[in-house]
Amino acid sequence: MLAVAGVPMAAPPEPGTAAASSLGDWPAGADITLALNRIGRFDWDLDRGLMHLDRTAEEVLDLEPGGYAPTVEDIGGSRLPPTEGARLDAVISHAIKDHRPGYGSYIKIRRRDGGLRWTHIQGHILRDAGDRPYRIIGVVRDVSQELAQPPGPLSLEPHQDQQAQMVEETTAALAYARSVQDVLDVLQGSRGLGRLGVVSLIMGFVEGSHIRQVAEGREGTIVPELELTRITDNYPLSEVVRTLSPRWIRSRREFAESYPELWPHIAGLEVTSAAYLPLIAQGRPIGAIGLLFKGRRVFHPADRTLITALTSSIAQSVQRAKLYDQGRELAESLQRAMLPHSVPEITGMRAAVSYRSSEEGRDIGGDWYDVIRLPGGRVAAVIGDVQGHDTHAAAVMGQLRIVLRAYAAEGLPAPIVMVRASAFLRDLDTDRFATCLYAEADPASGRVGLVRAGHLDPLLWRPGEECHSYPVMGALPLGLGPLSAAAYPMTSLEMAPGETLVMFTDGLVERRGADLEEGVRALAAAVPQGPADLDELAAWLCRPTREGQRQDDAAMVLLRR
Repeated sequence: MLAVAGVPMAAPPEPGTAAASSLGDWPAGADITLALNRIGRFDWDLDRGLMHLDRTAEEVLDLEPGGYAPTVEDIGGSRLPPTEGARLDAVISHAIKDHRPGYGSYIKIRRRDGGLRWTHIQGHILRDAGDRPYRIIGVVRDVSQELAQPPGPLSLEPHQDQQAQMVEETTAALAYARSVQDVLDVLQGSRGLGRLGVVSLIMGFVEGSHIRQVAEGREGTIVPELELTRITDNYPLSEVVRTLSPRWIRSRREFAESYPELWPHIAGLEVTSAAYLPLIAQGRPIGAIGLLFKGRRVFHPADRTLITALTSSIAQSVQRAKLYDQGRELAESLQRAMLPHSVPEITGMRAAVSYRSSEEGRDIGGDWYDVIRLPGGRVAAVIGDVQGHDTHAAAVMGQLRIVLRAYAAEGLPAPIVMVRASAFLRDLDTDRFATCLYAEADPASGRVGLVRAGHLDPLLWRPGEECHSYPVMGALPLGLGPLSAAAYPMTSLEMAPGETLVMFTDGLVERRGADLEEGVRALAAAVPQGPADLDELAAWLCRPTREGQRQDDAAMVLLRR
């Protein structure tokens, strides 16, 4: 028996054994029926945040038995792409708020090999005597084969419940779209506008007196001569922006006669009708959208109402996404401007740096790096992270990097550099602290002095051998520790020719459902597998592709003798 949120459940039969041997019994038991049809069960304790999956559910979600924590965060974080997770959260939240008995939704999950799989999740919400939801029990099944072929056109006059669900799911998913690409992914997915029989989606944004297309077709390809057109041109996107009114095209002939310059690019899609609508946000047109249909020739009043309502939601989502993209681009540009643009040439040593901005929010963080020439042919490498993920953290980072560079360039011993940097941060009108790892190296002898203030230990790697963590005596983060050289002890290291010192921030090793030590071990294992060139190795290690890795800011400095 398996305990499911405190309630015993019968364990499912071993695949290929118990199920097969039980087929002589009639009628078949529920466990056998579900397992053979690849329908898994889940039981979600809302109060404790725990979720139990049976063996079949683990197989459907491609989870290794015993390889995950039984929490919603770990299961969802490791298998649901961010957009899909947000959409499922919205569906469940709406079902709970509307006091519905359950919910159902098609969701893409990411397999361990990186591929995507379509699943259908259906849950029943249990409530206590006070109508408070405390538990959800349900099933999950693999529907990849069902959705392998594009679904047939869905009538624009479906059953009322089906229509409501379609609008609700699309609108809920759009509410969580953070970028223009997220909006397009929602609309072009098989549970998006394809359910209305849309075979191609065209979208363009207003840029002065022109319209720039950002999407055309399911693959997002754009005909070059149509990428940037004038609002005065005879194209449907231009027309609806000029008139602020929808354009309903009900036949191929009407399309060809009304827009002869556009028709050659459309004819091959077997389009039978189309709907073009302006995207209006805050009372002004920001762009237009075109929906091309196959097999439809009539737009009833209910059809037009539905499409117009969806377009309104799309316009608001696009406006938010554009503002998000612009803010993110500005924030990223500001942070990169505060980081060094080049690494100095060092006789006897090579240095390489890499930086990756966060992908989980608009705000910028306080990660920084630096490589500094010192008197006597020596060099200093610095990696650090100011507390917080906002513009204030980035501002503190910029100031701290400059003063630390100035203290180091004076040729002061590493502990004194850290004392002065800590004093500077303490004197700032801020409550932020910073972790830092400072390495002072002599290329001629290979001697390196390391001072660590609340930061992670570096890695040391010699080609042909395993990469391993190099323990460095620690101190409190800058801005918190005592202001004396003794508070920042120095650890010595002698680097042999060919050895590489790997310094990094925690954004590179934080992983969902795992502690930092596991992330550090994963990074150490990856170093020997990377390119031999130092610059290429730094960029390769900083790429955001490892399974379960958080998309936080990350910085790295490599120092090779």
